[in-house]
Amino acid sequence: MKRVLKWIYQYLTFFLLVAFVTTCCVVVFANTFANTMGLELNREDVQVAAKLTFALVVVMSLVFTIIDVVRRKYTVEKPVKQIVAGARQITRGDFSVRIPPRKSLGADDSFNQIIDCFNDMARELGSVETLRTDFVANVSHEMKTPLTVIRNYGTLLQAPELPDEKRMEYAKGVSDGAKRMSDMMTNILKLNRLENQNIFPQPEEYDLTEQLCQCILAYEGLWEQKQIMVETDLDEQVLIRSDRELLSLVWNNLLSNAFKFTGEGGTVTVTLTARADSVDVRIADTGCGMSSEVGSHIFEKFYQGDPSHATQGNGLGLALVRRVVDILHAQIQVESTLRQGSAFTVTISR
Repeated sequence: MKRVLKWIYQYLTFFLLVAFVTTCCVVVFANTFANTMGLELNREDVQVAAKLTFALVVVMSLVFTIIDVVRRKYTVEKPVKQIVAGARQITRGDFSVRIPPRKSLGADDSFNQIIDCFNDMARELGSVETLRTDFVANVSHEMKTPLTVIRNYGTLLQAPELPDEKRMEYAKGVSDGAKRMSDMMTNILKLNRLENQNIFPQPEEYDLTEQLCQCILAYEGLWEQKQIMVETDLDEQVLIRSDRELLSLVWNNLLSNAFKFTGEGGTVTVTLTARADSVDVRIADTGCGMSSEVGSHIFEKFYQGDPSHATQGNGLGLALVRRVVDILHAQIQVESTLRQGSAFTVTISR
């Protein structure tokens, strides 16, 4: 019923338009012709002309209405139906839908702009959904290992007449597993905050040299335990204006990785070089290094290129570093040679 009423409305619209235009044209033509030829139109001639004009108006209105209906069907209704159908697929969770652009003659380019935006939106939603799925899978996998350790050690602790030495060993296993889960949750919350919120850095002028020294000393127990030599070459009193808290995340994660991947008796070198408009912080180690394939993925969440150190981390540290570097509009470069060591250089504008 609505479609019929729509057709009638369109027909009447064209009828009135064509009737007005045709009537005006006929009146002007008749008067001009009569004046030019010196003729006088009688009543019969006017009636015949009126009937012919009315018939012509009816036919022309019908033709124009049909043409407009066909035009709208292919240039308006068809792309609208495609967009609506695509939107319904997205609401059902299918982000693979793509709408082909309109290429027919006379197609409205405005629809192509809408279609391009729709396809971009579907593509981005699909990427976000993939990331979400991978994130949930990775978190579940990472939590599974420490939970299994805690459960196994918890079961062993229930054994009667367990020697104190074993009890302490199993209790330490439970504690280490809980700490790993706690660290992972902390890093996940930090990364989520950095990725999903508008973080506005709080710049302040402070001594970067002092901050680096404090971060290095925080790992004194670890480097003494592994007998790692720490070499420093730091310019004195390097003042920068940046977010102190965010940069501390960068230094702590890079230093933690350097000490973790450096074997006993190795060397970790920290260099701070100041220039007029920027500073370079280079943290290098003589650890296991990495291949170019591993190096291309190190900033991805939960990626761990060296499985032998999987129990010491959760693959979120460098993802945090990358995000902080992007927020502060800094730069980071990686140099690494397999079985020889790695070096991370962070460049910060002053």
